Amino acid sequence: MKPLIYGLHFNNLRGDIYGGLVATVVALPLALAFGVTSGAGAIAGLYGAIFVGFFAALFGGTPAQVSGPTGPMTVVMAEVLLLYVHQPALAFTVVMMGGVIQILIGLLKWGRYIRLVPFPVISGFMSGIGCIILILQIPALLGHSPKPEGVLATLRAIPEFWDSLDPQAVGLTLLSLGIVSLTPVRIGQWVPPPVLALVIGTLTAYFWLPAAPVIGEVPEGFPTLIIPTFQADLLLVMLESAAILALLGTIDSLLTSLICDNLTRTQHDSNRECIGQGIGNIVAGFFGGLPGAGATMRSVVNIRTGGRTPLSGMLHAVFLLAILLGLGPLAEKIPLAVLAGILLKVGIDIIDWWFVRHVVHAPRADVLIMLVVLGLTVFVDLIQAVGVGVVLANLLFVKRMGEFEESRLRIITHEAPEPPLISEEAAILARNNGQIILIHIDGPMSFGSANNMVRRLERVRQFSTFKSVVLDLSDVPFIDTSAAKAVEDMIRMTREHKQHLFFVGMQPQLVKVLRGLDVLSLIHRDHHYAKRLDALRHAALMAGSRHPEDRPLSRGEKENLSSTSL
Repeated sequence: MKPLIYGLHFNNLRGDIYGGLVATVVALPLALAFGVTSGAGAIAGLYGAIFVGFFAALFGGTPAQVSGPTGPMTVVMAEVLLLYVHQPALAFTVVMMGGVIQILIGLLKWGRYIRLVPFPVISGFMSGIGCIILILQIPALLGHSPKPEGVLATLRAIPEFWDSLDPQAVGLTLLSLGIVSLTPVRIGQWVPPPVLALVIGTLTAYFWLPAAPVIGEVPEGFPTLIIPTFQADLLLVMLESAAILALLGTIDSLLTSLICDNLTRTQHDSNRECIGQGIGNIVAGFFGGLPGAGATMRSVVNIRTGGRTPLSGMLHAVFLLAILLGLGPLAEKIPLAVLAGILLKVGIDIIDWWFVRHVVHAPRADVLIMLVVLGLTVFVDLIQAVGVGVVLANLLFVKRMGEFEESRLRIITHEAPEPPLISEEAAILARNNGQIILIHIDGPMSFGSANNMVRRLERVRQFSTFKSVVLDLSDVPFIDTSAAKAVEDMIRMTREHKQHLFFVGMQPQLVKVLRGLDVLSLIHRDHHYAKRLDALRHAALMAGSRHPEDRPLSRGEKENLSSTSL
């Protein structure tokens, strides 16, 4: 029986307390910044960090992982809030729906399949998210309020922002960005750079730049409950938004889980992690918090400072709640420009620089997918970006596989002794040149290559003049319905030309498919062979060969051939 809390024990209590405390210090400025960027307010970021952090740790499957609002999830949530700007209850209902989808993914044990999303799609999406975060910081960088309409409105307003930029805001942003980017590792081990930037930037503004725009009022106390709200005409749109939140949150969390596994030399439970993240997001939605996922930076900090069990993630949430209940007035004084500097670093780090560095030498198709997804993410729609990226990646993959499969089709009429033929087989074809045609396929057959294989056979010069056709599928491990239909088309083509058809050495999986689709019934039972040589000898006889080595079979030889049939 599985334990209620995955990986929980109390043998590392001191390390978990310290890891949770340090993770809290890192999470606080990020939660506030993500809340402001989303448009829901700083408090929503804190609520998300508290509820997702606690319940994902409690019910999840990665013991040392710390969860909360992340850059990608925040950008998606900002899009959702824009859709329901006058009905925020609908937006947080979408968060709850996303959590339900995550739980279903876990219960259906689909967690391991999420990682099958092609890398160029993930790369383009993450880089697009990074670009969005960078663009959304432009107003705060120049001393203006953010544009609630999103990325395009922000880009259009840049000339206006530039004409009336605030030097104080620019200075604070650059100070904050410099601290998070250039803090020496030795100092960063004791004080996380985002915390250092938050403290120094806020104190600088308080004493010397009092006119710099700040967060403003942060509500204190426990949040009020949000009742789920639905509208029939918006249900499909809400489901689409919930699905992308669930998919992105699951991918983000499971990738972070892999990092945690590498650091702790443990093995996470993907499906359980999906369930834990889903529960956390449902609770966050009920209390107006941002959706979250496994957060890489917070998780790494937690592990490196001693955290090893779910207790560290739960304590991080409890510490954040204590801060919320007692230090809200202090958070109100944090300048928006300071948070912008911290988030600029987050956006830069989210961009997939590994792929960017290798883009010149990467396969052109992968580069195309990455750029298309990036462009759609930034300028069109996050949901469409992922959908188009996955479809495009799969179409290109099918095209490449189809070309590969087609290249494994050999049409042989007379051949020197070389693969796939042995010398005796080549001799039979040579003696019966123009009478026997051998079709040999090496590898899987799928819908990507099926039609082209038939067309290629149709283009064989004087195909109808051959008397015997040997179709060798002994090296085909897999076949789908489209390919099975192509095989049927080949068989019917030979019937139209009144040719003798012989099948060779089909593997059990292939036989099962062809028999189930009633393709084998089109072939004479005595024309099924396990060995190609036997089929070629029979084909030569049926083609009218009088060569001594192609002699008619005796009764005993026929019985022997029959025993080798499938």
